[in-house]
Amino acid sequence: MLPTSHSLARGECTINASSSPPAVELTGITKRFPGVVANHDIHMSVRKGTVHAIVGENGAGKSTLMKILYGMQKPDEGTIAVDGQEVAFSDPGDAIARGIGMVHQHFMLADNLTVAENTVLGSEKLYGIGAKARARIREISEAYGLGIRPDAMVEDLGVADRQRVEILKVLYRGARILILDEPTAVLVPQEVDALFANLRELKAEGLTVIFISHKLGEVLSVADDITVIRRGTTVASVTPGDVTVKQLAELMVGAELPSPETRESTVTDTPMLRVNDLTLTGYDPVDGARTILDGVSLTIHKGEVLGLAGVEGNGQTELIEALVGMRQADGGTIVLGEQDVTGWPTRRRREGGVGYIPEDRHRHGLLLESPLWENRILGHVTEPPNSKGPWLDIKAARADTERIVAEYDVRTPGIDVTAASLSGGNQQKLIVGREMSHEPRLLIAAHPTRGVDVGAQAQIWDQIRTARRAGLAVLLISADLDELIGLSDTLRVMYRGRLVAEADPATITPEALGSAMTGAASGRLDDGAAPETAAAADGTAATGRDGGEDR
Repeated sequence: MLPTSHSLARGECTINASSSPPAVELTGITKRFPGVVANHDIHMSVRKGTVHAIVGENGAGKSTLMKILYGMQKPDEGTIAVDGQEVAFSDPGDAIARGIGMVHQHFMLADNLTVAENTVLGSEKLYGIGAKARARIREISEAYGLGIRPDAMVEDLGVADRQRVEILKVLYRGARILILDEPTAVLVPQEVDALFANLRELKAEGLTVIFISHKLGEVLSVADDITVIRRGTTVASVTPGDVTVKQLAELMVGAELPSPETRESTVTDTPMLRVNDLTLTGYDPVDGARTILDGVSLTIHKGEVLGLAGVEGNGQTELIEALVGMRQADGGTIVLGEQDVTGWPTRRRREGGVGYIPEDRHRHGLLLESPLWENRILGHVTEPPNSKGPWLDIKAARADTERIVAEYDVRTPGIDVTAASLSGGNQQKLIVGREMSHEPRLLIAAHPTRGVDVGAQAQIWDQIRTARRAGLAVLLISADLDELIGLSDTLRVMYRGRLVAEADPATITPEALGSAMTGAASGRLDDGAAPETAAAADGTAATGRDGGEDR
């Protein structure tokens, strides 16, 4: 048990008083939605010039609380004080004017605009829309190591680069209080270290960072203070030196931190997916034609989880799209079971047993403004129980949605609420439940536990392990290297569109795997160094799709 001095009675903070007023002080914040109380009597004090972490289960109310602080929602009760002055925000513009910026877990970017246009949008009065604005963008990008090219189209960027653009936008607007929602979800260990170094620099310059994360080890390494929220209210305020990962997990969910480790092997000799010499060429507006997939070959057997590691933007997304049928490869073959599916459209592949958990649930996994039962049908319109012959079977689809909600612990007041009303973790559990309900032969799981809490992680891992024992073949792509190592039977590393390294999950370390992901090593990896240097082979040491500044 934690010392009683670290417990909160009705959310009263135990953070040491400072000579200056807190950067942010929330008192008695309550927010209700139809059928649910998102926040109840929240109390939190954030000291100036510190990194303050907020942890809690999905649906605990963290995002709602931050939306209230950012002016996106209005509290039903309670007060907000910024720098000692009580404030009332009507919209995010009011919060921005008080120096508060927010980087959302799901990004607020226009795909058809450039980085510069997205950054300037809504803030044209600061530096105009021309050379002065571009110079300021480059200055911020270089100062904080963001490596962003102003002319890059957002639709061409990977998830990690989109996050960097969001951080750039916040800094461009002059924020002194930064709210970061799951900022490390897409980063490899080396990039996490770099981000945390940047956060410490921001702190040293007097900026305040509010940091939401489910990665408790990272929270303990970077935070000065931690607030724990459970079921919509603050339950504890602790400092990293006085609490362990296990204790923090128990405060969050009342249970021990789960592990992704899979001990027993279920790999068979029967191939389920065979990819041979897959190639794909794309076009970059600056560099022209470039190779995205370069002779990719792999085999996944029944009962096997093949983990694919790689920094965002090295071809993983395009490989997934080629396997699902969203892109047609320029060359190579894809065989599912005994059938060559290279020319099959997406629907036929899905009907043939391909399950798909997309990396961006908002863009590719859900219809946010549609009810949960319609989202249960999404991607499986022609399959039971969603259809009967040529007709949709709404009654059966609704009943099966109720089953998924119960079995996967999707916390919702009902199946008629919109997907947008659920927390990120509950949205993810709905997607996983939908895909697993069709008993796929092959599951393509891209970041299946991104942005979900430790309790939801354990549920998703258990579902994958159970299906694996029944013969499911899984292609797992994840930025969580502990998850990747723990769940996988085989590990491959993708760098610049090629599979450059392989490793045994039983012996590899996250550090060694992360090194290969950045191009520093290739070949057969052990728990130390690798025999070759991938970066030396092509004369670079880039960590993104375009490398260096052009990520």
